[in-house]
Amino acid sequence: MAHQSALTFDQLSERELTAKLEPELLPKHVAVIMDGNGRWAELRGLPRIAGHREGINSVRDMISQCLELGIQALTIYAFSQENWNRPTQEISALMGLLEHYLSTERASLIEQQVRFRAIGRLELLPESAQHWVRTTEQDTAHLDKMVLTVALSYGGRAEIVDAVRGLLADVQSGTIETDQIDEALLQQHLYTHPLPDPDLLIRTSGETRISNFLLWQLAYTELCFTPTLWPDFRRREFLMALLEYQKRERRFGRVLSAMPS
Repeated sequence: MAHQSALTFDQLSERELTAKLEPELLPKHVAVIMDGNGRWAELRGLPRIAGHREGINSVRDMISQCLELGIQALTIYAFSQENWNRPTQEISALMGLLEHYLSTERASLIEQQVRFRAIGRLELLPESAQHWVRTTEQDTAHLDKMVLTVALSYGGRAEIVDAVRGLLADVQSGTIETDQIDEALLQQHLYTHPLPDPDLLIRTSGETRISNFLLWQLAYTELCFTPTLWPDFRRREFLMALLEYQKRERRFGRVLSAMPS
């Protein structure tokens, strides 16, 4: 049935797809694993960094579309802790691309009223990249139309470890008692606080795993996997993902009462 629906959607224009969206059923927070940049470049005989450069256009498109649709938060997985194991030359190129993006896009984020946040073990980033991250966060801290969170030097397990460390520090300082620790209190120590958990996670490139991303926050998130490589994931692909999301019945472990006949 889903395959038939997808075929039907494929026949529609972007305008027609947009008209099928129901505003009350749209996610408030979308998370994205932007996968396939390197493969996109290799398929075209280009250096891998060319795929990452093209992927920035997909980020721009998604920010613009989220703003148009009233989606309040977008969280993107840009650089994982495991990515530090890549060749030094590729890491340097990615850090340079990060700095270029922040230095050139900061004005656009401000104009669009988008707040920028970075999460992860940011102290591992090069000092120049840390500078641009801090500057962009400070310059957009007052904006509230949408929150763009970029995961950098990020790992979901590391985030939980850091949250536990924060709780232990609070216990040792006498701020809280051990028996006060619950899920809500731990969540306050996560990098993403105070954002709500994502409603929808999209992963591109055909991989069907979450790769140590937002492990705590994705407990009840709807997952959408697409074979589209990230640089090719544009407005139409996002609309298709949102329409698929609207068909999901989100029960959060509950049994929904039968609808009256």
